[in-house]
Amino acid sequence: MTPGTGAALRLLAASVDAKAVAEIGTGCGVSGIHLLNGMRPDGVLTTVDPEPEHQQFARQAFRACGFASNRARFIPGRALDVLPRLADAGYDLVFCDGDRLEVMDYLAESLRLLRTGGLVVFEGAFANGRTVDSGPQPTEVLRLRELLRAVRESQELVPSLLPVGDGLLCAVKR
Repeated sequence: MTPGTGAALRLLAASVDAKAVAEIGTGCGVSGIHLLNGMRPDGVLTTVDPEPEHQQFARQAFRACGFASNRARFIPGRALDVLPRLADAGYDLVFCDGDRLEVMDYLAESLRLLRTGGLVVFEGAFANGRTVDSGPQPTEVLRLRELLRAVRESQELVPSLLPVGDGLLCAVKR
């Protein structure tokens, strides 16, 4: 993750006064640190990843940055198995950095999870320039194009594509 992407995540979390954030794709915790830095001091990050060792790295990184253990909830598992168990309209922000083949499902789950005025953010919207390349593309890029079109055409969302890192697709739920 680029420093600009991290700064944008921190700003976005702060802009919605985030108390509850869901993250799809824990990774090593870098995005979670930026989100936690932008969230309210009493905010809780719920982070989902199929790899328990990723979550262990993130837990250590959060602790090293001084975050109390109660600021993050780690749920191991596939996002599409875990997200249906999370509360409807219970989140201020949903950050999606998981399997690109599942982005349309992440969008549907995010719309259910977000409160009105909440924000969904997808990392990697440019796919290293492949989403705008006219040549044949792999399925994951076709899914990203489908996501970009769905978000742009949705009456339920106010979208923007931020040109930081590999692109942040952001949308506020009306």
